Amino acid sequence: MSNRQILQAMSGLMAGMFVAILAGTVVSNALPTIIADLGASQSAYTWVVTAELLAMTATVPLWGKLSDLYNKKLLLQLSLSMFVVGSLLAGFSHGVGLLIFSRVVQGTGAGGLTALAQVVMASVIPPRRLGKYAGMFGAVFAVGTVAGPLVGGVLVDTSWLGWRWCFFIGVPFALLAIVLLQRTLQLPTVRREVRIDFLGAFLIVAGVCALLIWVSLAGNQFDWASWQTAALTVGGVLLLAAAVVVEARTPEPVIPLDIFRNRTVTLTTVASLLVGVAMFGGTVFLSQYFQISLGKSPTVAGLMSLPMILGLLVSSTVAGQVISRTGKWKRYLVAGAVVMTVGLALLSTIDADTSFAVLSLFMVVLGVGVGMLMQNLVLAAQNDVAAGELGAATSVLSFFRSMGGTVGTSVLGAILAHRVTTEMTKGLKAAGITPTSGGSGGGSGVPDVKTLPAPIRSIVEHAYGVATADLFLIAAPCALLALVAVVCVKEKPLKTTSGMERLAEEADPAPPAPVG
Repeated sequence: MSNRQILQAMSGLMAGMFVAILAGTVVSNALPTIIADLGASQSAYTWVVTAELLAMTATVPLWGKLSDLYNKKLLLQLSLSMFVVGSLLAGFSHGVGLLIFSRVVQGTGAGGLTALAQVVMASVIPPRRLGKYAGMFGAVFAVGTVAGPLVGGVLVDTSWLGWRWCFFIGVPFALLAIVLLQRTLQLPTVRREVRIDFLGAFLIVAGVCALLIWVSLAGNQFDWASWQTAALTVGGVLLLAAAVVVEARTPEPVIPLDIFRNRTVTLTTVASLLVGVAMFGGTVFLSQYFQISLGKSPTVAGLMSLPMILGLLVSSTVAGQVISRTGKWKRYLVAGAVVMTVGLALLSTIDADTSFAVLSLFMVVLGVGVGMLMQNLVLAAQNDVAAGELGAATSVLSFFRSMGGTVGTSVLGAILAHRVTTEMTKGLKAAGITPTSGGSGGGSGVPDVKTLPAPIRSIVEHAYGVATADLFLIAAPCALLALVAVVCVKEKPLKTTSGMERLAEEADPAPPAPVG
């Protein structure tokens, strides 16, 4: 394919990827309004977030396996259609039950987009040329990440639109992506007559969901040390152990276990998990820090994330271009892991009095590191597996990155809540005020600092500043471990043939004898 043909094909993929990112981030600033309007509980608040994340993370390996068996273009369009249905159901919801169900449908579609977009890229673009296009996807990821909370805040604050448009807004992009894919993406149908391992798929999804429900709700809906924790962890581990047994015996496993014999896949998977913990777990609470510690509005808080996204966008694009030109990729993985670790360490020094200029510098450093590292981990793995396992390898990395983000967000969220409560209790006692169990920030609620008296407001701002810095201090060692994993990856020359060409070679390895 020429560069023009590739860009045309990528347009539909990038529109679909933008939709998937937007779905996960657009409701973050709108959720308090949504839950209040539907008259739902704090438990429902948690489930609206968790349902989409669970469905997306748990179904990524299934979509990846299906892409190795069936037409990738049709699967992409199917996942986009599921996203459209889920978005419309969410937008028209008049009860929290339907809203949670619609988020499951949305998440399933987003899981397909997350896995399939990168699989299709590897199918049509040789690894040697893939770097610059992976950089473009990193840019789309950056724009979707920052645009989501910002757009959500604006929609909620606009009286004639409202929160329902947080779900409707992704529908035109999804429909556009379906049309663009139909017109620009031409993939041969390579169908293999095999039996899908439904038992293994069920055990994987059930086991992952049990563990994700545990890390998402523990510390909020029930204690970390409780019978619910025991039931979910033991049940999840047993289900995944059973899945390993089934996957080892079936001829067409959902996740081929022998793929982990490949050193590059194993190390990049470990690094992806740690990047998920460090990046998502650390940065997801920045918006809350901007609003509570710095007293900014939801819209301004969304804008304040721009330096980090700008750093990610530039480094992802530039590193991708240089990798495609030189064929060297490991140095950018190592540099990205180093810079990401430094960025997290710098952010661990912030407090309620940190200036925005200093914050911006720290966020740019973190963004640059993530931009060099995240997309190129996938490139390294795709370059080192057989074409018939591209879908499985790509989805495994996406799955573990999402898993790391979910675990990191939940665990660090619990640490944040505990640290805020401790700091506020200490500050209130020092000010001669008796803390109450239902006080601002002491429970599960988030305080509205604008309504607090000046002395208490200062205590709340300080508590959230200190607690947020602690999260980055905890995330930094995870980034350091990711650096160790990346250093151990062996650099191999980037292949110059696409996944489809390699698949044809693997199916018919013997070339015809020359004539004449």
